[in-house]
Amino acid sequence: MKNFFHHKYHWVKNHDNHWMRKIVGVLLICGGILGFLPVLGFWMVPLGMMLLATDVPGIRRFNRRIYVRWGRFIQKRKAARQGSS
Repeated sequence: MKNFFHHKYHWVKNHDNHWMRKIVGVLLICGGILGFLPVLGFWMVPLGMMLLATDVPGIRRFNRRIYVRWGRFIQKRKAARQGSS
């Protein structure tokens, strides 16, 4: 199942039709906002942001900042665990 969704995500992300990416990205974000409902989930917001980041430079910069901060947080956490052992 994971490979199916991974393949579909990369197909949509690398597809030539940028309007399809934008529509799917906005729909995922809107569905993620309603994440408290059954079937829909908050996992849809980051996936929609990743799709929109392909075409929208402002969202691309925002995503890059979040990824860098997350990576630094993980590195500090790993270093703290290794230092305390």
